[in-house]
Amino acid sequence: MKKESIRSTIADVFEEIAQHLEANAAANSFGKKVRVGLTILGSEHGPEELVRGGELAQALNPDIQVVLLGNGVQTHLETVAASDEEKAHALMDEMLLNHTLDAAVTMHYSFPIGVSTVGRVITPAKGREMFLATTTGTAAIERIPAMLRNTIYGIAVAKACGKTNPTVGILNIEGARQLERALVKLKEGGYPITFTESARADGGLVMRGNDLLMGVPDVMVQDSLTGNVLMKVFSACNTGGNYEASGYGYGPGVGEDFNRIIGIISRASGAPVVSGALRFAADCVKGNLTETIKTEFAVARKAGWEDLLESVRQGGMISKKESNVTPPLKKPVTDAIPGIEVMQLEDAVQVLWEVNIYAESGMGCTGPIVLIAPEDREKALEILKKSDFL
Repeated sequence: MKKESIRSTIADVFEEIAQHLEANAAANSFGKKVRVGLTILGSEHGPEELVRGGELAQALNPDIQVVLLGNGVQTHLETVAASDEEKAHALMDEMLLNHTLDAAVTMHYSFPIGVSTVGRVITPAKGREMFLATTTGTAAIERIPAMLRNTIYGIAVAKACGKTNPTVGILNIEGARQLERALVKLKEGGYPITFTESARADGGLVMRGNDLLMGVPDVMVQDSLTGNVLMKVFSACNTGGNYEASGYGYGPGVGEDFNRIIGIISRASGAPVVSGALRFAADCVKGNLTETIKTEFAVARKAGWEDLLESVRQGGMISKKESNVTPPLKKPVTDAIPGIEVMQLEDAVQVLWEVNIYAESGMGCTGPIVLIAPEDREKALEILKKSDFL
C-alpha cells in the first residue's frame, strides 16, 4: 500500500473515532467548557494533522471546547479565520486577553525572558507521568538561577495538574550539584519541597538517565535546552523522529508575572500530541496555574528566595548590569530581532530604552531575541548595529 494511502486510511480512522467519541461525550457533558485555542498553520504535517488532534481532544474530553485559528480546512470545530501564523498569534493573544479563550496551544511562540515551558511526558519503563522543568524558553539569563526558577515552575504546574505534593529530582547535568545545595537551603528556609531518591543503588537527589526512563520524580529539573531534547526523544522515539506521536507537548509557558496559559507543540507534533497538549492546557486552567505560581513564589520569598538568588549569582554566575534607564511607555511588541548574544540581551534592550524605543528581551525557538513593535523595527536595527550588538 502506498504511503499516501496509508496516511489517508489513518486520517479516516481518526475522524471516525473522533465523531463516535464526541457524540457520546456530548450526551454526557455538563458544566462550563474550557475554551482552548489551537493555531493550525505552520505544522510540518499540514493543518489537517492539527485539526485531527483538535477533533480528537474535543471528542475525548467533554469539558473542552477547541477553537481553531487558521484557514483552509473542513471541520465541525469552531474556527476563527487567520491567513498566516502571525495573524493567528495576534488573534490568539487578543482572545486570551479578552477572555474569549481560557488557554491556547501553538507553535513557535516567543516568550519573554523569565518565562519557560514545563513539559509533560509518560515515561516508557513504567508508564509514569513526569513533568520536565523546563523545555523551551529561558527562565533567567544565568544558568543556576534559571534552574532554580525551573524548579518552582515545575512544582506549580504539577500542583495545577492535581499532584498535591510532587516529588522533585535534578537531572545529572552541569550545575546539578550547585542547584542541589541551593534547593536544600530553600527547604531549610521553610519552602516545602519533597526531594526524591534516584532508583540507582547509590540513591541521591541527582537523577541518572535510568531515572528518566522510569519516571522516578514527578518533576525532573534541568535547563530548557536539555529539556527540549528530552521532549523530542520521549515523543518521537518510536516513529523515526519526524513525527511526535506521544505525550502532551512542551507545555505551558510559566513565569512569576505571566498571566496567560499558552501551551507549546512542535512543528513535528502529530495528532495524538496535539490532543494531549490541549488536555494539558485545560488542566492548567482548571488547576488555576497562574495563581498557583504566584502562591509558590510567595512561599519561596518567605523562605529566603531573594538572598538565595543573590548568593548563587555571586558564586560564579554573571549578575545583571545595573542601570538607571527608565523604560519608555509600554506597548505591544509583536516583532522580533534575533542574533544578539544572550549575555548582551538585557544591555541591548536598555540601549533601545535610552533612545525611547520600547523593547523587551525574549527567547524564540532558535535563540535570544529582542521583542519590538513593528513600527520601531528599522530604527531599532540601526541602533543595535551601531552599538555592535548585531
